Amino acid sequence: MDIKKVYAGSLFDRLMRYAASDYYPFHMPGHKRQGSDMFSIDITEIDGFDDLHHAEGILKDSMEQAAGIYGSDESCYLINGSSGGILSAVSGCVTRNGKILIGRNCHRSVYNGIFLNGLETVYLYPQIMEGLGIQGGISAEDVEKALRAHPDTQAVMIVSPTYEGIVSDVGKIAQAAHDHGIPLIVDEAHGAHFSFAEEGSFPRSALVQGADVVIQSLHKTLPCFTQTGIIHMKKGYLGQERMERIKAYLSIYQSSSPSYLFLASIEGCILYMEQEGKEKLEELARMLEVFRERCKDLKSIYVPGREWVGKAGIYDMDPSKIVMSTGYGKRNGIWLDDHLRRSYHLELEMKEAGYALALTSLWDRKEGLERLFQGLRGADRLILEEMEKGHAKTGSGMERKGSWKERMIRQEIFQERIMPRSVCKIQEAKEKEWEECRIDDCAGRAAADFIYLYPPGIPCLTPGEIVSEKLIEKIKLYDDIGASVHGLKKEGDAKKIRVIKG
Repeated sequence: MDIKKVYAGSLFDRLMRYAASDYYPFHMPGHKRQGSDMFSIDITEIDGFDDLHHAEGILKDSMEQAAGIYGSDESCYLINGSSGGILSAVSGCVTRNGKILIGRNCHRSVYNGIFLNGLETVYLYPQIMEGLGIQGGISAEDVEKALRAHPDTQAVMIVSPTYEGIVSDVGKIAQAAHDHGIPLIVDEAHGAHFSFAEEGSFPRSALVQGADVVIQSLHKTLPCFTQTGIIHMKKGYLGQERMERIKAYLSIYQSSSPSYLFLASIEGCILYMEQEGKEKLEELARMLEVFRERCKDLKSIYVPGREWVGKAGIYDMDPSKIVMSTGYGKRNGIWLDDHLRRSYHLELEMKEAGYALALTSLWDRKEGLERLFQGLRGADRLILEEMEKGHAKTGSGMERKGSWKERMIRQEIFQERIMPRSVCKIQEAKEKEWEECRIDDCAGRAAADFIYLYPPGIPCLTPGEIVSEKLIEKIKLYDDIGASVHGLKKEGDAKKIRVIKG
C-alpha cells in the first residue's frame, strides 16, 4: 500500500508540506518547529488549518469524513481524551440539577460531570461474574425498572465494554431509554476497535446498536497518540438542540489550544483502520483465539473467554482484554502483576485483588503473546508447587490441582456487592465542610470525597454516601494487598478518609 496516497490531502499531509515550506513561524508554540520532526509540524490555528472549536475547513471536512466511516450523524475529535467527551455528553444531555441514570461502574469522569452540574443520580448495578469478583453486564430489565420508578430521568449512561471487556446488551438498553423518550450515552472508550471488526470476531459497536452518543478512546486500542478520542452522535432521540449543547460543552472541557499532532493522529488512525487496519484486527482475533485455547491447560489461573456470554448480564465479551483470574489467596492478581513484571518484563494494564489484566491491540505480535503465555505457565507452576507443599504439611485432603474455583472461597468480601446509601447529592456533599477521620471510626458518617481504585477509576464510595462497616473492611483489604486506593490517606499506621463534618 502506498502510504503517501492514503494520506494525500489529509491534515497530516498538509502539516508535512507546511513543515517543508519556508514559512517562518511567528506563532505558538515556542519551539518554533525546530528540534525534532514532531516539533516541525506542531502548530497553532494558523491560516489554512481551521479551528477545532469553529471548524469550517479542513477539520470540518475531516470530521465529516469520520462520521461517514462510523455511520454517525456527527462526529467530533477529542484531544482531551474520552473524559472531555464524557463530560460534554453528560452536561449536554442533562439540564443543571436534573436526573441521570448511570451504571455504578462508570468512570470517574462521569461522576465529575454529575458533580459539576449538580445532578441527581440513580444507579444501575451490574451483575457479578460468580466466583470471579468481576462485574458483569447491566440488564435492560433493570434499566426499564429504574426508568419507571424515576420518570423524570433525562438520560441513561452505561460503560460498554468495561475495563475487563464486558459488553452489555446495548440494543435493548437503548430501546428501553427510547421508550421513555430519552437518549442513551455509552462510554465505549475501550471499544474503539469494534467499529472496524468483522462480524463475530469482536463485539458490535454501541453506535450500530442504537446508542445516541458514543465516546471512544482511540489511543486505548488503536494506533493513536495518548489523549486522543472521538465522540459520535445520532440525531434521532438526541435531537439537534442536545447535539449543539454537547458541541458547545466540547469547547469548554477541551483545550482552546488543540494539538495538531493529536488531530492529525486521529485522522490518520481512522484512515488506517478503514483500510489495512481491518486485516490486522482480524489477525489479532486469530492470535487471541489460539492464546486462550492454550491457557485452558493452566490449573490455577483462569483466562475467561466468551463462555460467559449469556451469563451475569453479559451480552458479549471483547477478546482483546485478557483477564487472568488468580483467586484471592497469597498469590493474587497483585502478585501476578509483580511476578510477570520482575520475571518476564511484562507490564500489565491493571492489577486487582483477584485478577490481573492485559490489554492487547492490533499491533500486538505473536512473540508478545507467547511471552505472556510462558509467564502465566511459570506462575501457574509456582502456585501449584506452593499448594502441594502446603497440603503435604497439613495433610489436607483437598484436591491436588487447586483450581481457581476452589481458591475463590477466600476473602469473599471482595466479591460482595455493597450499595451505599446516599444522604445528599455529590455536589452538595463536596461543598460541605469536611474533616479527616480514621477509617475505623467512620462507620455511619457521610463521605466527603470519592474512594476508588485506580485504575480503573470506578468509585466504591461517592461523596454523600454513608460509610458502612463492610465498606471499611473492603477498603482496608484493598490497601493491605497493595491496591492503589485513591481517597485513602495514610499517616504512619493510621488510615484516614474525608467525611462531612457534623
